[in-house]
Amino acid sequence: MKYTTILLKTSALLWIVWGLVHVLAGVMTMKGVLTQDISAAIIGIADAVNPESLKMDYPKAAGAVIGQHGFNLLWIGLVTFISAFFIWKGNKPAIFLAAICGGLADLGYFLFLDLGSYVHFVPGTIMTLISSAAILLSFYAHLKTKATYRS
Repeated sequence: MKYTTILLKTSALLWIVWGLVHVLAGVMTMKGVLTQDISAAIIGIADAVNPESLKMDYPKAAGAVIGQHGFNLLWIGLVTFISAFFIWKGNKPAIFLAAICGGLADLGYFLFLDLGSYVHFVPGTIMTLISSAAILLSFYAHLKTKATYRS
């Protein structure tokens, strides 16, 4: 039982880090859009692309899409951050809520930005590894807990 508690607490700490990084990323992305510097927001996301090729006058609609992306980063970060405190206490629905929100957000990042080679390894890919580790640790702890109760 103590082993599963350690796994859940480790997962919770990983989600806290992941959540805070994504809240910050969301704020920074929205800041770029709200200050009418859409290029800065895009350059901040696609950091492996030559910044000069991304500096242009983007249509306001493109800024709105990037702004929505920033807002999504913000709320997903908040949900996983808050879920982490419940995961710490072993709350099963919080394990799944964080995995769905954070895991699917990072799956999209991996598919479109990592595989597209638009980003450097740090920090985004590390966040994908952190969320994957948090999901695996918490799911394993959940399964171990269920197995303990069955026997």
